[in-house]
Amino acid sequence: MATPKPLTFRLATPKDAPALQPLVQSAYRGETSRKGWTSEADLLVGTRINVAGIVEKIETPNSAVIMAFSPSLNNALVACCEVLLKPSRKIGYFGMFAVDPTLQAGGIGRQVLVNAEQYAKIHGAEKMEMTVIWTRKELIEWYVRRGYTVTDERREFPHEELAKMDGENRALVEDLWFKVLVKEL
Repeated sequence: MATPKPLTFRLATPKDAPALQPLVQSAYRGETSRKGWTSEADLLVGTRINVAGIVEKIETPNSAVIMAFSPSLNNALVACCEVLLKPSRKIGYFGMFAVDPTLQAGGIGRQVLVNAEQYAKIHGAEKMEMTVIWTRKELIEWYVRRGYTVTDERREFPHEELAKMDGENRALVEDLWFKVLVKEL
């Protein structure tokens, strides 16, 4: 596989939320998500996050939503993530990671993850933490190959958050919960 061209990054503003929402939705839910390998379509249906939820992440203190653009695709928005800094614990939380499903498995995700780790480190984090649905073995393995360790910690799935989203939202399987992964920065 050819090395992907470097992406450009910038922090999102509330005005970017309407462009970010369909990217996140397409990476996780619905038929479009099945074009990539990170789909949750067999686990959950409905809205992954709405525009208001993205604005909230952008405006939360110690939180940054990072947007990634591809110069080789006319600077199109191709990926995003959230880094929530927890200064008292010197931890960055990595979430809302989305890569356009038609562009997955081409090195974009790797670049976004590295950029997010650098952002967290520059802002005082000594570790990066994330949660992954426990059944997502291939995704967990991808993170392990990038230096993350699967901890013994288990976090509950926020079923109540599904009810807050627009439209019909529900889990398709029982027993959803998260594994916690950590990496020293």
